[in-house]
Amino acid sequence: MISPLKWIAGTMLCVASAFSPLAAFAQAATPVNPAVPDTRSEDDAFLLLRDAARKDDLEKVDFYASRLANYQVPSYVDYYRLKPRIRQLTEAQFRDYLARYKGSAIADRFRNDWLLELGRQRNWVIFDDQYPQFALDDDTQLKCYALMSRVAKGQKVADEARKLLVSPAGYGEACGSLITALAQSGQFDSNDLWAQLRLAGQSNATGPARRVALLLGASDAKVAQAIDLPALALAKGPGDSRADHEMYLVAVGRMARSTLRLGVVALQKNLSQLTAQEQAIGWSNVALQASYSLSPDAFDYWQKSAGAPLSQEQMQWKTRIALREGNWPLVKSTIETMPSPLRQDPAWVYWLARALQAETPGRPNAQADKLYRSINDQSNFYGLLANEELGNHLVLPPPGQAITPAEIAAMAANPGLQRALKFFNMRLRFEGTREWNWELRSMTDRQHLAAAEFARQNNVLDRMVNTSDRTRLEVDYTQRYPTPHDDVMHPATKSLGLDKAWVYGLIRQESRFIMDAQSHVGASGLMQVMPSTARYVAKKIGLTDFVTETLSDVRTNVMLGTNYLNMVLGGLDGSQVLASAAYNAGPGRLRTWRATMTRPLEGAVFAEIIPYTETRTYVKNVMSNATYYAALFEKSPQSLKARLGTVGPKNSAIAADLP
Repeated sequence: MISPLKWIAGTMLCVASAFSPLAAFAQAATPVNPAVPDTRSEDDAFLLLRDAARKDDLEKVDFYASRLANYQVPSYVDYYRLKPRIRQLTEAQFRDYLARYKGSAIADRFRNDWLLELGRQRNWVIFDDQYPQFALDDDTQLKCYALMSRVAKGQKVADEARKLLVSPAGYGEACGSLITALAQSGQFDSNDLWAQLRLAGQSNATGPARRVALLLGASDAKVAQAIDLPALALAKGPGDSRADHEMYLVAVGRMARSTLRLGVVALQKNLSQLTAQEQAIGWSNVALQASYSLSPDAFDYWQKSAGAPLSQEQMQWKTRIALREGNWPLVKSTIETMPSPLRQDPAWVYWLARALQAETPGRPNAQADKLYRSINDQSNFYGLLANEELGNHLVLPPPGQAITPAEIAAMAANPGLQRALKFFNMRLRFEGTREWNWELRSMTDRQHLAAAEFARQNNVLDRMVNTSDRTRLEVDYTQRYPTPHDDVMHPATKSLGLDKAWVYGLIRQESRFIMDAQSHVGASGLMQVMPSTARYVAKKIGLTDFVTETLSDVRTNVMLGTNYLNMVLGGLDGSQVLASAAYNAGPGRLRTWRATMTRPLEGAVFAEIIPYTETRTYVKNVMSNATYYAALFEKSPQSLKARLGTVGPKNSAIAADLP
């Protein structure tokens, strides 16, 4: 194969030759007017440059970059030229790029890259100079490096580190090195390290667990076995040392994840060899896995875990299981032990208020009302529920002053939004979204509404929704909750007897109205229909000429998606909560979750105890979206609590073969 450098040297006079990778699109995209740049050909070269940079293919990077000397977004051409060389660049080269593109989104991304390299080199002098200039500050690795820099200066950062170090799977080199630095400086003691090891075990993070084990003087091979091969670790028993006991308890939790009964048996068999706290830790590990499967025994396991130091994940699941059991005192006490940032999450603010309210049934509770008022102005699931607890239903205010053409023109002239649109047109949603969101950072409510309207005019509806969602004082609900393709949606929902507000609420969550949206598992279109599901539904409704490629067609996508949703809803007692969960996680999982119920639950409680984080978030968002859509459509007060209703334990009648 001829290398790109040889092409440049030997074939500059015959770019359209059969050897050139640009030949195909160069011949197919000859401009009508030779004086007009061939932007399509340049866009193709840019896409190839981007791909080459991601693969660290320097020859191809230089080849394609040389074709883009006058490209519309030179900052990205230069970025992709430099990114694969990040470890060879001099300080002067970094500073030159940052100076040339100062204030841009991609410059901030480049500073992020540089800071990671500075942290890797432990070059704290330049790191400390550059880190305050990193505008987004959204990289956990950099936050760990920043704390490492402070540790190197003798500063105390242990409390900040404990708040940051909660997700071992994403630690990488930076956060792993921070833990080492904290241990070596004496800021983390053995209890901190054992807590990190248990956390790594919970999240199946073998690498971080091995690293922590070495800091503790324990066997990294044994901890790896406890996580990856728990049956072998349990067969050896708990051993004699604390290290052996801790690794045995990790293995108990890992075994309970795959087979709850075996995890319980292994713990019970050796309880007499464990201290009281170790027993509690063992039960907390079992309880977490029992909670994930919604086991009826999960509550008892949490009761046995009293006194165990709990991770944030364990605290939240202990609270969820207490909610399922209707044990409001335990809900209250567990939330009150959460660290402050977690306790301030709207979910736990709301449920703590409910627990306080349960202490004075039928009478006002000033503490609960104060908590409700702290979140009732939020437009999310728990904001709506808190507002109802204060006696209010959702009523949309009248629309404000319309956005003027001049305000929209100002957005159209914004260079960052122009770059974003170019990327969206090239189907580069990541780059487009980065550019778009970067420009929103300093905008007023009014400017956000103008930018959202500009997005609507350019049919970038996901950005319209996201941008309009950011306003606080001025709100345009037609931007936040748009109704595109109503000419298709209205007859489809009416013929099936489906609640159009709910279907739009689901689409808003599924695809944000991106017609060509494609999920990582292959779901397509507005309603994110899986090909296998589409084929099933097409067969059921007698659509004989269906082919998978037509899922990108609005009418086909909506027809198949609404029919499937109707099938799911019909087998789940007409519950929108259950049907939303089944649409996201699959009817099979929904059947399993519902089979664990021993009594009816209010819809909000069921939504909170859904085991999958994605589905739990999905159901809450769909149901709150539907409430807003209903308020728009019906122009009357709406109740989210009424829409959620009650979920019963009846076994699902949904068809067993429904995908």
